[in-house]
Amino acid sequence: MQYKDVLMTGGTGFIGRALCEYMLSHNKNVWVYTRHKNNTERLMHDRCHYVDNLDDIAADQNIDAVINLAGQSLNSGRWTTQLKQTFIQSRVSTTRTIVEWIEQRQQRPAVLISGSAIGWYGHQGSRELDEDASAEKGFSHSLCNVWEKEAINAEPLGVRVVLLRTGIVLEKDGGPLKNMILPFKLGLGGRMGSGKQYWSWIHRKDLIRMMDFLLQVDEIDGPVNGTAPYPVTQQYFASTLGMALIRPTMIPMPSFVANLIIGEFASEVLLQGQRVFPSKATHAGFHFQYATLERCLHGIFHPAADLRYTQE
Repeated sequence: MQYKDVLMTGGTGFIGRALCEYMLSHNKNVWVYTRHKNNTERLMHDRCHYVDNLDDIAADQNIDAVINLAGQSLNSGRWTTQLKQTFIQSRVSTTRTIVEWIEQRQQRPAVLISGSAIGWYGHQGSRELDEDASAEKGFSHSLCNVWEKEAINAEPLGVRVVLLRTGIVLEKDGGPLKNMILPFKLGLGGRMGSGKQYWSWIHRKDLIRMMDFLLQVDEIDGPVNGTAPYPVTQQYFASTLGMALIRPTMIPMPSFVANLIIGEFASEVLLQGQRVFPSKATHAGFHFQYATLERCLHGIFHPAADLRYTQE
């Protein structure tokens, strides 16, 4: 499929901002659905179209694709019952609104890429997981499951639905990596808990390129793992990040300390993990620019050298 006009939710976030820039640089027309239209217009790119009501998109305006990334960040503070409900509602309500809008359109988009996360698989230790794997129950699975079910409601409307299950997205201006840099630079980085838990990660540039790829490949639908092909243990992640920053990684953070400081986010996300592989994307021919963690972190922290490498 060749697409030109794209509607996004979550366009002001860590991934969404970079995706907007990517789309604009590839001559796409981008509509961003946001609750804070006026603030967004001041902060974001003036070439995007911002709407706080989907009905503001003209009925005869063609929209080829929708990318749904909206949702309260899971790293928004200690997980109270109320905050966990906000995680669910922020994802479900926006996705439901998008599907209802699609249903009302006379000319419907061909594809919906809807965000999800590898938390769908639950806690499975070192078991190798691809898109055919079953899930273990827990809050992360429940959250992702209800989110995905809302998106799948677009399928009977004739829309191809891709459920993008992302891992840990890496770039230094946001996401988990931004919060890790200072402790590591101070020499306080180290393994977290046992360090044996797997972290499945992806460079933000590769994730954005993967979304572009998924929009164009009509044969792909359903769950797709948005992770790099080489997941690593948390201890390996910590030591590799230390080498990229030229800092020691000698001071570990015991599990009870992480739980005390961070709360359930630590036990659910950081101290557990999933060993996930992007089978659908790789089998369909997607090529990762940052397949290994070493290459990824080198590209993030040494961009001049990475640019020379890419050009060669």
